[in-house]
Amino acid sequence: MSDERSELFGTDGIRGAFGRPPLDEATVRALAAALAVELSEKRAEPNVARDARQRNTVVLGGDTRDSTPTLCRWLTEELHARGARTIYLGTVPTPCVAFTTRTTGAACGIVVSASHNPHPDNGIKLIDTGGFKWSPEAELRLERRMRSDDRPSRRTHADETPSRGTRASETLVAAYLDRLAASLPGERPLDSLAVALDTGNGAASPYARELFERLGARVRLIHAEPDGRNINDDCGSTRPGAVADLVKGGGCDLGFAFDGDADRVILVDEQGTVRDGDAILYLWARDLQARGQLPGDRIVATSMSNLGLEVALRRLGIQVERCDVGDRVVVETMRRHGIELGGEQSGHIVNLSLGTTGDGLLTALQIAGIRQRDGRPAAEMLRDFERFPQLLKNLRVSSKPDLTGLPRVVEASREVQSTLGDAGRLVLRYSGTEPLVRIMIEGQDREQIEALADDLAAVLTEELN
Repeated sequence: MSDERSELFGTDGIRGAFGRPPLDEATVRALAAALAVELSEKRAEPNVARDARQRNTVVLGGDTRDSTPTLCRWLTEELHARGARTIYLGTVPTPCVAFTTRTTGAACGIVVSASHNPHPDNGIKLIDTGGFKWSPEAELRLERRMRSDDRPSRRTHADETPSRGTRASETLVAAYLDRLAASLPGERPLDSLAVALDTGNGAASPYARELFERLGARVRLIHAEPDGRNINDDCGSTRPGAVADLVKGGGCDLGFAFDGDADRVILVDEQGTVRDGDAILYLWARDLQARGQLPGDRIVATSMSNLGLEVALRRLGIQVERCDVGDRVVVETMRRHGIELGGEQSGHIVNLSLGTTGDGLLTALQIAGIRQRDGRPAAEMLRDFERFPQLLKNLRVSSKPDLTGLPRVVEASREVQSTLGDAGRLVLRYSGTEPLVRIMIEGQDREQIEALADDLAAVLTEELN
């Protein structure tokens, strides 16, 4: 097996500052040109059914950044120049693109978003015809094709600029929202439940209030006025303090904070306490098991999920299958082991019986439905879930050499794990989307893990910078 790694794609597609490589016009057009050729060759394969060969359509959508329409225009023009058709959904959550790609039988979906990153950044994610994110192997194959001498056309045609609000795209987005609403039984399954929603000035902004109110909830909405530059700006899933304060102020049963492309969500209980993806996984897994809908009594969580999740679920007879970080890896692990529920501490939660990607709106609806059926406050429902003290330290780096090839780092890591013993964990990894190395340490003593993290950070700083 080749050790070749992508220079363009990270753990969640392409990401960077708009207008600079890899999100400059030349690179984006080259990507679209290579993609069109890739899809054309797939249709021509002998084992592809005749109707599948006619699927020459790419679904596009993105978040609220002011650079998103421009990136979509570059992609659309190049795809059209190579004979592909496009469906432009406008501002929609990532899972809406995945849902539409799967239900229309389109060849591919493209999401233009940098998720939780700040405004200057943007990104491109690829979705396959089944609604799943492209595999690293497929991304690498596309990257190789981009390096060929077949250059993009660089032609610009006004009629190829994506247009918002077409009847076709509105119908497709409505179908996605209908699917979300139908995931809870009954006409008003959230009747009188009071929820606070922070849409992070992102892709959930146009839809969150209407969706929850449609199901009977009373909604208080904040950060739902995107201006192209305020996405994730001191709000949303990475800054849930505002929605926590809103809930704490009284009158709300739950709060939810979404990220820029609404594929992740963070929960706030009725006391204003922020609860991450581990708490969401606990609530959802317990509910599914109680209703006989958790196959094998297993879920998937990443190496970053708290040990407390494993302990709490083990008491219920539910096993946690660990995997590397990244919602794509979570889904791959779920599919490989026949597991239907999985997710990340960051709030990417996937239920394969309901969708193919993380979906913040869907997850929020499901947790609200669980709260409504149970009748107890969320904090009470989470009483048996106790987190181990956990510390996460991020260090900015100028390069990302293999950590296992740095003797001092290897030795320092061994010393940390030896000190922790069986009552703690160390996870040391690079960020897949930012120039960071992440230190995550769990243990029973907060002061101890802080000291261990500081010692390890000093070694990493000397070795990597």
